[in-house]
Amino acid sequence: MLGFVGRRRSLIAACAALAALCMAPGAEAQDRRQNAPGEFDFYVLALSWSPSYCEQASERGLSGRSQQLQCGGRPFAFVVHGLWPQYERGFPEYCERPAPRLDRRIVDSMLDLMPAPGLIYNQWDKHGTCTGLAQRGYFEQIRKARAAVRVPPEFIDAKESRTVTPEEVETAFIKVNPGLSNSAIAVMCDRRRLSEVRICMSKDLQFRACEEIDRRACRRDRLEVPPLRGG
Repeated sequence: MLGFVGRRRSLIAACAALAALCMAPGAEAQDRRQNAPGEFDFYVLALSWSPSYCEQASERGLSGRSQQLQCGGRPFAFVVHGLWPQYERGFPEYCERPAPRLDRRIVDSMLDLMPAPGLIYNQWDKHGTCTGLAQRGYFEQIRKARAAVRVPPEFIDAKESRTVTPEEVETAFIKVNPGLSNSAIAVMCDRRRLSEVRICMSKDLQFRACEEIDRRACRRDRLEVPPLRGG
């Protein structure tokens, strides 16, 4: 009898441990469409605050060609980090291995929005291959998505450093973008600085809610906004 009870308790404990594992962060089941090109629910347009990137690169002693292009010439404000296909939970990536080699002419055409060739190549390999679009079509979609978002005037010619709250950044974007709501935008940060604004868009580039992206937003009380560099 004791042997039966002991085995039963062991079985219950094993089942409980398995259930806990299945519910643990990072152990979520993959989407059934995982990494099938063109099969996704919405986009995230990620806009990176270039002065924060440049400050961080300087602190780390990074001075390669990408840093020189982005941080030493034209005074970039928000630049496009990427346009990322998403599932309601999770996201696809690297949907073609090896990815078709990106045409250098397309890279050159995107440097006004994404001022680092390495970034452009990486975004195509990791995210563009998951859209189901051809190379030129993907980067045209990035340009259309960026054109659909207005940047608040206080972030266009930011000549002085200032401090803001994540909520103030969200409010500024919502104010100048009709149809954009708090549930469709997430402000990201590093340990102390504004790093990105992520905006969720439908496949036809309309603003839409995205709970999972919003949950990952910055929770700090105050953020530094470094001024524009270069120029």
